[in-house]
Amino acid sequence: MTLGELQARLGVTIEPELLELALTHTSFSYENGNQPSNERLEFLGDSVLGFVVSAHITQTFTDLSEGELSRLKNAVVSAKALAPIAENLRLGDYLRLGVGEERTGGRTKPNLLADSFEAVLGAIYVSAGIDAATEFLRAQVFPLLADPTALLNASEPKTKLQELAAKLGLPNPEYTLTHDGPDHDRTFTASLLIKGRIFVGTARSKRDAETEAALAALSKLA
Repeated sequence: MTLGELQARLGVTIEPELLELALTHTSFSYENGNQPSNERLEFLGDSVLGFVVSAHITQTFTDLSEGELSRLKNAVVSAKALAPIAENLRLGDYLRLGVGEERTGGRTKPNLLADSFEAVLGAIYVSAGIDAATEFLRAQVFPLLADPTALLNASEPKTKLQELAAKLGLPNPEYTLTHDGPDHDRTFTASLLIKGRIFVGTARSKRDAETEAALAALSKLA
């Protein structure tokens, strides 16, 4: 795997040294003499992402209120939304990680992948300008907005389910949690009852189990 192959996948030309920097995690920097990491590019990319997405959704979704636009933007720029894009681009394969981060599966951690996406975006902006950064986001991120309702449901399903319950004149959803397995390897199951139907979600954490249950309910009731 070469940086040239990654550049072809990204569809934009970035200065090789800048792209390498965008892929240098702080763990690698710390273990190699505190050389520069991708933190500054990540900071810049986060700002570029917020600006471009905000401009796009304001121009596209003219019927949404300021609050609704804010929620939509937050859903688009969240780590949950960006991590799958970074994974599809195979950014994790190219990351420069420290030994400890490598051992703990850093190449597949959602937050780390989302951060690397923002750093690469920052590198695109520095290397090729705002137009290139916008075109990159148009190809990689804007497709998430094809179904804004589904995007919002996926990003904050428990909130959306609570809103739906209120709209239907139903009480707030209450989750019942159970778990299986030893303390170090538990699986949680969340159940909720709405309109006589039981919806279930299973995950490795309580929060994720409740999220899965809420998504199951939204898919049938929304």
